[in-house]
Amino acid sequence: MGLFRSILRQFARVTTLPLTGGARRGSLFYILYFIFILSFACACANIGSPDGGPFDETPPRVIKSYPDNQAVNANRRNIRINFNEYIKIENASEKVVVSPPQSEVPNVRAIGKHVSIELFDTLRPNTTYTIDFADAIVDNNEGNPMGNYTFSFSTGDAIDTMEVSGYALNAADLEPVKGILVGLYLVGEDGTVPDSVFRTRPFDRVARTNGSGRFVIKGVASGQRYRAFALQDMDGNFRFTQKNEAIGIDTAIFDVFARPDFRLDTIWRDSTHYDSIHPVRYTHFFPDDIVLRTFLEEGQERHRLKELREVPDHFTMFFTAPGDSVPYIRGLSFEGDGGFIVEPSEKLDTITYWIPDTTIAYADTLAFEFYFQEHDTLGQLVWHMDTVELIPKTTRAKQLKELQRKTEEWEKEQKKKRKQYPNLPPEENPHLITFLSADLKPTGSIAPNQSPILTFSEPAPLPDSSAMRLLLKVDSLWKPEPFDIFALPNDPRRYQLLADWEPGQQYRFEIDSATVAGALGHTNKPVKQDLRIRKEEEFGTIFIHVIVPDTGVIVQLLNASDKPVATERANAEGRAEFYYVKPGAYYLRCFIDRNGDGVWTTGDYDAGIPPEETFYFPQPLNVKALWELNQDWSPRSIPYMKQKPAKITKQKPDKEKQIKQRNRERDAAKGK
Repeated sequence: MGLFRSILRQFARVTTLPLTGGARRGSLFYILYFIFILSFACACANIGSPDGGPFDETPPRVIKSYPDNQAVNANRRNIRINFNEYIKIENASEKVVVSPPQSEVPNVRAIGKHVSIELFDTLRPNTTYTIDFADAIVDNNEGNPMGNYTFSFSTGDAIDTMEVSGYALNAADLEPVKGILVGLYLVGEDGTVPDSVFRTRPFDRVARTNGSGRFVIKGVASGQRYRAFALQDMDGNFRFTQKNEAIGIDTAIFDVFARPDFRLDTIWRDSTHYDSIHPVRYTHFFPDDIVLRTFLEEGQERHRLKELREVPDHFTMFFTAPGDSVPYIRGLSFEGDGGFIVEPSEKLDTITYWIPDTTIAYADTLAFEFYFQEHDTLGQLVWHMDTVELIPKTTRAKQLKELQRKTEEWEKEQKKKRKQYPNLPPEENPHLITFLSADLKPTGSIAPNQSPILTFSEPAPLPDSSAMRLLLKVDSLWKPEPFDIFALPNDPRRYQLLADWEPGQQYRFEIDSATVAGALGHTNKPVKQDLRIRKEEEFGTIFIHVIVPDTGVIVQLLNASDKPVATERANAEGRAEFYYVKPGAYYLRCFIDRNGDGVWTTGDYDAGIPPEETFYFPQPLNVKALWELNQDWSPRSIPYMKQKPAKITKQKPDKEKQIKQRNRERDAAKGK
């Protein structure tokens, strides 16, 4: 209020000045000036936000397009769709699909109140074109979704309005595949679609899958026959041309048709009660249940990906794909192969090299010629050489500096102890002693059918059997027990411990101190780890009867993360038995082991070999202690897309866009 009074006093003083000559003009200026100041002060005095009326909750609406939607004999490549409000397109590159596919990427833009589409390819005669926006169009201010929208036109006298739909699922684990292209090829005059067409010609019609792996291909001609393919198109040519492109193939040739149908539409009163159910008539397009099992072929292109050397005494080389031969090294900063100890992964795509020679390991730079297999431009696996120079992230100088810091801190602590306790015996500096660590897992309580793994911190040979013991606790005494320990294949650090475990008993595994010498010169501390074998009454048993005509069925018991906890091969009657199963919820997966190697095998397109079939049991199995669970399972009686339980499906459906209830939220905030 003080501000208003001051302004009014100044205004009154100015308006009483004599209005002659220059004073008149000056007075007029001051009058206008104070009117402006007064208006500004009034605006500032209102500290609340003015109510701009209700929020817009109406989705955008098409008011006109050039050409008209579903126009015939249309041959313009510049398309304009006008809306009743300002709009934008969200994730246009991912969601907007033009069919037939375009060799040159169309230019799709939202400009103010219209969408502009510019097609660069020459239009085909007598062809229906569809521009599927999915749910990408929303209004500019509130983001209200228009819903799924498809624009179409035809360059001929008629427009094709049929649809084909289905799902793309990962062949190995039936996960929905989001964002993969699914295309159709029209059956030729000879009644076939040759396999070669997938490599030589773009799709005739195309769509992209959503978060559920579902696709809907629109603008399909009625009365025609097609064949479907899926493609993770890495080079944008709508053809299968690269090994690293995931593909899916349906060998079936199908007819396209439609019929009238109805579905039940529920009118809800609230989240738990409904008012009524009404039948809604619609046109049902077929087929609507195509399933394409997608896979990557074996023999992905192998190239050196990266190298990692965290510390001086070892480094790891990474590759993009498996190999069939271990790479070798020729030293530049050292002689020969350096005496490295090689620790390869199972598929030779990750290889660790341990450096026993400290004169080589502690050098500032490790330089060598690295000989490895990789694919050439013709796709052949050939030997290749790279010159490599590696500097550890933590050099030997940094290690020594850190050792000095820890030693100085330890010496200060020792001085304090000596002052307080002068008669303490001398202690060795723990930072000057590095031990070889040995870890046995699992420890604690294990099942009678488990075999713990002993892992050393660096490559190490096993000690003499006299330095290791497995002891059984009998009353209060420890009794020696027979055991075996085996090196795991191609692994210089891990060993498997085998014994006839007695349920309900306690065991202890021991290794004497300094009996294992690692490749880097470290020796072990004494190992003493206890194991308790759980009682049989703590477990349940599962018997699965897989009803399929195939032989070689591998059944896997899965946890809530879709990871196998047990794997068994079904017998000739299709029976798989799982013993010593901890109580809890489990899931089932099986695959038809066509080649008998015990692992799931992918497909080969040129050889006409599909990926091995995988199936899921659609419900969890709840196991209780002392229970036997018998379950019959007919995998092929359940459609693929209904098999994998939602709880273990990692690829979740896309969240449906909703109208934002801003008005309701504002009224609730105001207490209305």
